[in-house]
Amino acid sequence: MARIRSIEHGTQNVKAHPSEVDCFVQDFEAADGTKLLHLSTFGSSDRASQPKSSQSIQLDREQAMVLRDWIDNVFG
Repeated sequence: MARIRSIEHGTQNVKAHPSEVDCFVQDFEAADGTKLLHLSTFGSSDRASQPKSSQSIQLDREQAMVLRDWIDNVFG
């Protein structure tokens, strides 16, 4: 799990991933009162074991707004 501190344009050679997963989203307050958005993805349907959280990220308001701007720019 990680809390995202910055979002910047990347230059990696990326391709569409062949598998799909489910994502759960929750909002909560950290101990210092910061409101956070928590996203957890769960293993693909082909996973041998029971579903469990495989990756999690957390965004504060500032980084969530940066991500929203990217989404608006890409998808309109």
